[in-house]
Amino acid sequence: MVYGIYKGGLKLIKKQITVLQRVPRSFQLKSSSFNKFRSNKNSIYFLPRKRIITTTSSPTTNSKMATASRLTWLSQLNPNPGEHVRRTGIIGTIGPKTNNAETIAGLRKAGLNIVRMNFSHGSYEYHKSVIDNARKSEEIYPGRPLAIALDTKGPEIRTGTTKNDVDYPIPANHEMTFTTDDQYKLVSDDNLMYLDYKNITKVISKGKLIYVDDGVLSFEVLEVVDDKTLKVKSQNAGKICSHKGVNLPGTDVDLPALSEKDQNDLRFGVDNGVHMVFASFIRTANDVKTIRNVLGEKGKDIKIVVKIENQQGVNNFDEILEATDAVMVARGDLGIEIPAPEVLAVQKKLIAKSNLAGKPVVCATQMLESMTYNPRPTRAEVSDVGNAILDGADCVMLSGETAKGNYPFNAVTTMADTARIAEQAIAYQSNYDDLRDSTPKPTSTTETIAAASVAAAFEQNAKAIIVLSTSGNTPRLVSKYRPNCPIIMVTRCPRAARFTHLSRGVFPFVYEKAVEKDWTLDTEARLNFGVAEAKKFGFLKEGDTIVTIQGLKPGVGHSNTLRVSIV
Repeated sequence: MVYGIYKGGLKLIKKQITVLQRVPRSFQLKSSSFNKFRSNKNSIYFLPRKRIITTTSSPTTNSKMATASRLTWLSQLNPNPGEHVRRTGIIGTIGPKTNNAETIAGLRKAGLNIVRMNFSHGSYEYHKSVIDNARKSEEIYPGRPLAIALDTKGPEIRTGTTKNDVDYPIPANHEMTFTTDDQYKLVSDDNLMYLDYKNITKVISKGKLIYVDDGVLSFEVLEVVDDKTLKVKSQNAGKICSHKGVNLPGTDVDLPALSEKDQNDLRFGVDNGVHMVFASFIRTANDVKTIRNVLGEKGKDIKIVVKIENQQGVNNFDEILEATDAVMVARGDLGIEIPAPEVLAVQKKLIAKSNLAGKPVVCATQMLESMTYNPRPTRAEVSDVGNAILDGADCVMLSGETAKGNYPFNAVTTMADTARIAEQAIAYQSNYDDLRDSTPKPTSTTETIAAASVAAAFEQNAKAIIVLSTSGNTPRLVSKYRPNCPIIMVTRCPRAARFTHLSRGVFPFVYEKAVEKDWTLDTEARLNFGVAEAKKFGFLKEGDTIVTIQGLKPGVGHSNTLRVSIV
């Protein structure tokens, strides 16, 4: 069942059909792919004749491939996608090697959409310089707006300071003591190591594992001696050092959602106008609420991207997904907290759930890590990036590759090229059908129109969907249904434009002219602007078919009109 839109509101059409499209009575279709279904004085409805599987970079021009099986589709893939426009977003971490306006502008030209600041490192003065340089880069390389993200350090457990701050070698099967007693905070050694998590003796038990330095050293708990002391045995040889991260795989911890540093960092972000927060080590929906409370009224428009990095986050993902704006599958710490082979299934599961909910999802960590020091990636890394996109990731992220790497431009270019190749392997129509079948009904008016626009784009072989939006919600919903063409977002709200970089296929443009008194004239002016910008960036040319979404009146939540037209 689908809902047709007409002047009186929603009308349930009790027929199994792919899409029901509304177009103005005055509009003349230039395609025979629609059958007239019903008309009245307000609207004309058209019923598509057949399902298709197609992409804008189809592996074959043979129309018989329109209904090909998935295996046949993949067997016909063209490794050169030609004019295919990359739709996957790219997030890049800015570090000392890339923190200047010219370099950031160059990274944007190579394909960067979102700048990430890692608040595990650096002073406020440094991060302010990143924000300033990111904004200056928009003057150097104008066009689509750039988004700025603050990545919190998050609640964590660390070792204390060793005596004289030296590294102590630890042999395998070495027994030693871990303590939370503050008198050992600055004098740890190879026999006794301080940990800064006071409740560790309450949550851990005999036989559990403790990882130090991202799992470089692994210890088994032999005994919980008292409320401050653990007896442990090393499982492998290594070195124990000052201030290294500690993980407790398989143990539920009761750390606060935000440390005092995190709270101060969020306030800094609010004061300096960041657009989104990457929230580390989220374990429950209440953690998201805590972050919103700290952001407060002044930061109410900052979007929250939860980072799933531990078993608790995986276990509570459904409630977290409902509370958040977007998701990041942060595979680094996640691969320590749970067995590494399980990360494969967890990645696919979390991405799929995010896709079904229509919330943007990022895949991150070690995607092109070898390019930190090498000009070319490993073949496994390229496959990893491509398969994350095939899984359904809206964005992929670079960390050290752009923060401290020797080849930041190569890394961004490689990621962009890999995304273009991967995107042509997607059977978009099948994805659309899966999403429509799996989405609970009835949907909102806006989502119904969004889904219908994607179906219309398939049927008309549209080269773009142009969305007039106030909040960014409509383009996000269009992105949910994964059209086979770019989504051109036109908005007067710069913040909404920046956040939509997280949604696959959305290309935001800010319309700066004042609102016309006549809403129809204002609508046409914005549509013309969207077409002009799309042509400028090479998305459209004369004679292309487009689908447009607009509202009949101003404000948020009024996207209720769909049109098909020719450029």
